[in-house]
Amino acid sequence: MEITYASSSLSDLTTTSTMSRAPATSRPIKVIPLQHPYGGVDTPPQSSSFTTSFSRWKTNLKRMKPVDWIDFFLPCSRWIRSYNWRENLQPDVIAGVTVGVMLVPQSMSYAKLAGLQPIYGLYTGLVPVFVYSIFGSSRQLAVGPVALVSLLVSNVLSNFDSSSELYTELAILLSLMVGILECTMGLLRLGWIIRFISHSVISGFTTASAFVIALSQAKYFLGYDVDRSSQIIPLVNSIISGADQFQWPPFMMGSVILAIILVMKHLGKTRKNLRFLRAGGPLTAVVLGTAFVKIFNPSSISLVGDIPQGLPPFSIPKDFSYVKSLIPTAFLITGVAILESVGIAKALAAKNGYELDSNQELFGLGVANICGSMFSSYPSTGSFSRSAVNHESGAKTGLSGIIMGVIMACALQFLTPLFEFIPQCALAAIVISAVIGLVDYDEAIFLWKVDKKDFFLWSVTGATTLFLGIEIGVLVGVGFSLAFVIHESANPHIAVLGRLPGTTVYRNIQQYPEAYTYNGIVIVRIDSPIYFANTSYIKDRLREFEIVVDQSSKRGPEVERIYFVILEMAPVTYVDSSAVQALKELYQEYTSRNIQIAIANPNKEVLLTLAKSGFIDQIGKEWCFVRVHDALQVCLQHVPNPNDPPKIPDSSPSRFLERVGTQRKEDLSASELESGQIDSITSKDSDPHLEPLLSRKSH
Repeated sequence: MEITYASSSLSDLTTTSTMSRAPATSRPIKVIPLQHPYGGVDTPPQSSSFTTSFSRWKTNLKRMKPVDWIDFFLPCSRWIRSYNWRENLQPDVIAGVTVGVMLVPQSMSYAKLAGLQPIYGLYTGLVPVFVYSIFGSSRQLAVGPVALVSLLVSNVLSNFDSSSELYTELAILLSLMVGILECTMGLLRLGWIIRFISHSVISGFTTASAFVIALSQAKYFLGYDVDRSSQIIPLVNSIISGADQFQWPPFMMGSVILAIILVMKHLGKTRKNLRFLRAGGPLTAVVLGTAFVKIFNPSSISLVGDIPQGLPPFSIPKDFSYVKSLIPTAFLITGVAILESVGIAKALAAKNGYELDSNQELFGLGVANICGSMFSSYPSTGSFSRSAVNHESGAKTGLSGIIMGVIMACALQFLTPLFEFIPQCALAAIVISAVIGLVDYDEAIFLWKVDKKDFFLWSVTGATTLFLGIEIGVLVGVGFSLAFVIHESANPHIAVLGRLPGTTVYRNIQQYPEAYTYNGIVIVRIDSPIYFANTSYIKDRLREFEIVVDQSSKRGPEVERIYFVILEMAPVTYVDSSAVQALKELYQEYTSRNIQIAIANPNKEVLLTLAKSGFIDQIGKEWCFVRVHDALQVCLQHVPNPNDPPKIPDSSPSRFLERVGTQRKEDLSASELESGQIDSITSKDSDPHLEPLLSRKSH
């Protein structure tokens, strides 16, 4: 009766085992070889992951047809070719009109927040919307001016007079820079860089920004000027110091309009039959405010004033002398676009059953900003609130975005004389109602319950944004986020494994205290890639495991020291040259103390690197295994009796198989070994080295 035995990786062990086994009482050994990536270390294949990726990219380019190229550069062609006019036209038109009506007053409000004239908000809601409908890959994302980006524009240009022409030119130049940066990152597929910024950082940043935005609009409610600042303390000081100039009419009007908007938004969210109220809030605010001014003509309420009529003229930004000072804000706005807009777009794509490429989406946003800068637009991106309304209104394709642009064009062409009488407090109420949704206190509660580290990130980012300003808040939040990433990477999780009773499954003994560990052997799993930043930590932890190991479920011969260290390398996806050198040094240390290293289940790339570096030849191919269970079986054969001299036996193939062929006289079936039933089998003649696997008796 044959037994599937724990085996080494030498391909010729099957033949050798047949020659070396004893003729009568010993049993044959079936070898399960570990497949090496190539036959010899001296002739490794000249391929790399970069070469493979480049070859795959080149092959994909050759396979692309003209239609594929059109879809790549004009994503709108995908939905245009398959557009169902009967089913999609009506919901697209309804959604486009709904969001378009919402966009007109919001655009003017956000332009005021950015320190610009309301007309530039209308311009920003025109050309970028049309362009994104053609180049953007999301079919529900509503692009245009948003509160957070408007605040960033106002903050970076705070040193300039907002009424000057230079202020406007720099805001338009910022749109061009953001567009170029977004296009570049999209074409180079670099959107993954922003993944290193934690969501808790963004949540803390937007929450703090919501308070700053709301306080910056207080001047339209209070009736007197408030200092422009992105820090909460100067804003509060300015509000308090000017309290003697407080005026009741704008405060009462603004408060009433804000209450109406919030009630309409709440009813629109909670009742499906009243969903139209959510989008109608801003328009209602504008209509009510304008009607009140027309009827009563209050002198204490400031108005928007004259707005130029007609479409924006074509012009290219010319003054590039301030580019250097605008670069940090351009990167920040791009980061917001990736984290918020692309995230919203991907969520909406999943809900509507189509796939979205984040890099292509970033390219579409970039083209929209570049084209917008040529028609007097400041930076635009996807709006969470308008995108949600667009989706809830039934938008199916990018046609809804084109309808939004048509609504905005009609407003610019025919309605601007009416906008002259819109109260400033009505626009401020629209902004405040929009940023209330940015206060993410639910996220703070969730983080406190789930992960205190992420709650710390949320708190630090929010506090620094409030008290030290937007740029410092973002830098501190990103800095802490990267610090946590680096710390986790440099201090990976490392576990000691044990065998679950009755199985061949090995798990962390901290999670499964009933798992068996074995005297003289320690099994270690490294749960990360091994590279220069974490090699010292891993070496230190391995030394600790060699000395201090849980003794609660020990089995096997009564030995007082470690003879074997088995490295479970399944989670190790990558090793670099520093890691190889560290492993070699560790092997030298172990060899000096008569300890043998065995590795189990390395993936192809890791095994290739270890083989090319000579580490596999150094430890011996016979100590590379397919499974942890295989490695443990072989190591148990070599753990000496307590009465034997403590030395590592000869690891040559012939000597190794002689020991395996003569140590045990009882045959076990392969099915019993694989299923873990070996614990229920006892043998009087079994070698004490193998007793842990053959008896339930605990040592």
